[in-house]
Amino acid sequence: MSRVKKATNALKFRKKLLGKTKGYRHDRSKKERAAWEAYVHAGKYAFAHRKDKKNDFRTLWNIRLNAALRVNGTTYSKFIGAMKKKNILLNRKMLSELANEHPDSFKRVVMQVM
Repeated sequence: MSRVKKATNALKFRKKLLGKTKGYRHDRSKKERAAWEAYVHAGKYAFAHRKDKKNDFRTLWNIRLNAALRVNGTTYSKFIGAMKKKNILLNRKMLSELANEHPDSFKRVVMQVM
């Protein structure tokens, strides 16, 4: 079998990789091995944190809802329980938006549920 030297492909790969890691600190933006490590880890963190972001937002909506519900004289857990019993299908994101941007409408929803 004939020998294959990487030459052009290696240079193309290195140039593309260093372009992706441009702006990273120290060796991570200048040396191929360190840049590759940084690039791989960045990809792993990006994937994991895209998943975490969904939990973060749900937590934020719950906190906002609880604060708005306490102003209206009830708590988050009682409200969600009452919504499930009455079979009202509004999600937490929409309820949070209502509470934040349209307090009057939100108050009407709370009165309907409780």
